[in-house]
Amino acid sequence: MTAVGQQSPGGMSIGSVLDRLRPDFPDVTISKIRFLEAEGLISPERTPSGYRRFSVSDCERLRFVLTAQRDQYLPLKVIKEQLEAIDSGVARVESADPSPRRPRTLSVAPGEVSPEEFLADREVRISKSDLMERAGIDDTFMTELLRAGLIVPGQAGFYDEGSVVLARTAYAMSQFGLEVRHLRAFKLAADREAGLVAQIAGPVAKGRDAGARDRAEEMIRELAALSLTLHTCLVKAAVRGALDR
Repeated sequence: MTAVGQQSPGGMSIGSVLDRLRPDFPDVTISKIRFLEAEGLISPERTPSGYRRFSVSDCERLRFVLTAQRDQYLPLKVIKEQLEAIDSGVARVESADPSPRRPRTLSVAPGEVSPEEFLADREVRISKSDLMERAGIDDTFMTELLRAGLIVPGQAGFYDEGSVVLARTAYAMSQFGLEVRHLRAFKLAADREAGLVAQIAGPVAKGRDAGARDRAEEMIRELAALSLTLHTCLVKAAVRGALDR
């Protein structure tokens, strides 16, 4: 384990890191990696355009964190302290514990959506022009997305990574003849699902004990993941015979 800041030239994309980790950690997601970065456990380099570039050292740190979470159930605060001790030379990396892994809780079956996909991404301020460039859309298409309410800027007028993905996806769908106004149906369905999740988790968040808020947020992530999986299954079932109608 090397200290943060010792980066290899070039580096790897977040997708390449995901490919390296998933054989041992099937539940790891891009959102999970971004979350660990936001918590200060890794510090990948950034290209001038804002893309993350990971070194071998970053991958080692991620593997250390994921192993500690999976096998020892350590909180991130403790793991971060261990990493800081390793970086300063006070501690060293121990070999992996050969004992059998304990079963995970709240796990999602392979192929389904992970609740970690709904963890808050690291805050990124993307301008309108940068969003359009990264999504490959023009000002006219961007204006339609804004008018339809599919993309909403933050209070300071900036956008996040999710807005880039949404714009790119909407444009890809438009190549099949769908107009932005047609995509409003997806937005309305998402709002209804989110409202239902909020109704269920809301009373939990209002509990008097100190962990009520955390439990509610965990419940929201679980329900959101299950909702998206259910939606995917329903859409697959509905379109399977669409051409035969």
